[in-house]
Amino acid sequence: MGFRWFGEQNDPVQLAEIRQIPGVSQAVTALYDVPVGQVWPKDRIAQLKQAVTSAGLGFEVIESVNVHDDIKTGQSGRDQYIENYQQTIKNLAEAGVKVICYNFMPVFDWLRTDLTYQLPDGSNAMAYQPEMLPDDPNELIHQIMSGSKGFEMPGWEPERLAHVQQLFAKYRHVDADQLRANLKYFLDAIMPTCEKYDVRMAMHPDDPPFLLFGLPRIYKNRDDMLKIEQLYESPYNAFTICTGSLGENPQNDVPAIIREFVQKDRAPFIHARNIRFMNQTKTAFHESAHLSSAGSLDMYEIVKALADNDYEGYLRPDHGRNIWGEQGRPGYGLYDRALGVTYLNGLWEAIRKNQ
Repeated sequence: MGFRWFGEQNDPVQLAEIRQIPGVSQAVTALYDVPVGQVWPKDRIAQLKQAVTSAGLGFEVIESVNVHDDIKTGQSGRDQYIENYQQTIKNLAEAGVKVICYNFMPVFDWLRTDLTYQLPDGSNAMAYQPEMLPDDPNELIHQIMSGSKGFEMPGWEPERLAHVQQLFAKYRHVDADQLRANLKYFLDAIMPTCEKYDVRMAMHPDDPPFLLFGLPRIYKNRDDMLKIEQLYESPYNAFTICTGSLGENPQNDVPAIIREFVQKDRAPFIHARNIRFMNQTKTAFHESAHLSSAGSLDMYEIVKALADNDYEGYLRPDHGRNIWGEQGRPGYGLYDRALGVTYLNGLWEAIRKNQ
């Protein structure tokens, strides 16, 4: 069980607090200030590991080493960025990292229309309502920045999104097939490094799994996962299964997806979270407490799919609410995620003891 942590300079949650959550043994973290595409320096990795391990936590999962847009769009400079990525994999492996979470989403790593949607119980959470999505991506960026409570949100780095029009221009001629081909080029290059240094790449789903602003999406469902799996046949070419991201499309059978890909040893990392649909068409949602009855996903069946298949990978609670007056990072406060850990561990224990 892990817990995402954004570092001493950019996270009000302290490692000492994470250590006190029963059952948590890993800090899932990253060097968020290293520019995308640059090599992660060994000394910075060592400093981060020292902070984590001195707090009594493991340092085995990195989320995320972001992929440069030149790689995603197949630009001429991609080979240098891939070489840098290979070196980062080596450096992380030397520090004991076993899994790297990454994504291949164009422009926006994730997208919501409200970061502080007010819930009836007085808490707030992130929400997506398609009718609130502006036509101008610059307006959306302003919405995200203004709702971030001063935190720099991963995937929404101001220095990168300051050039959003140029980013969109890069993707203008990239459809889903081309994006998938660019992913294959990337995987063909890095997989031998991963296999040599025993580091598994765990690709995160599109969030939300819908077409937005005309940008291609290639990890929306099971069929997409099968296509990605076939790009490079190796257990090191694997997936982060995010129950919320996949669950945002009601046609995705999340427990069935978990069973299939855990059985194939292609899911070393799980993000467990719940969402509640906000309309009859199930196109709008807000994030909720992890409890099954708090949302629209059956968390019992999700955990059972893991337990039934003797899952031995890494799992962390994902986006929660801000509760009890906490003014935390949207989606990543301490209290609700800690409750999520306790609930998930309770489900796991009960299911395993009744098998």
